[in-house]
Amino acid sequence: MAVSERMAVIKQRPSLAAVKDLLDVVAFPSADLTAAHIQHFFYCRNAKRPTGIVGLELFGADAFLRSLVVAPEQRSAGLGVALVEHAERYARAGGARSLFLLTTTVPGFFARLGYVAAGRAAAPPTIRGTQQFAGLCSASATFMVKQL
Repeated sequence: MAVSERMAVIKQRPSLAAVKDLLDVVAFPSADLTAAHIQHFFYCRNAKRPTGIVGLELFGADAFLRSLVVAPEQRSAGLGVALVEHAERYARAGGARSLFLLTTTVPGFFARLGYVAAGRAAAPPTIRGTQQFAGLCSASATFMVKQL
């Protein structure tokens, strides 16, 4: 299935339990997630058992991309790219001009999608104030930004 075909199967608001379960599989932080966060999360497959998820936190002109996960058996098929592109369109439609993220595992993946590494000191206050930035993500995580 081509990436454009997968775009149609991306839906909004997976179940909170399913998001936490998928994050646990890959040992990503989920302690800060609440039902309110889920309104800006997207998934593939079904809400109770997604094969991929991506979430956003929106702060006006700034947005924070968090929790991109594709189930191990679904990787390398373009699903991660489709989820990120969907999240970028959603953030842009919501007024975001810059999309920030932290990654410990795939900075090369995000670089191929146009994200550039930045020093954490360059993060706007809204992003620095997120729980992921403030402490859930390791200090060694690569901070990246993309202008939308």
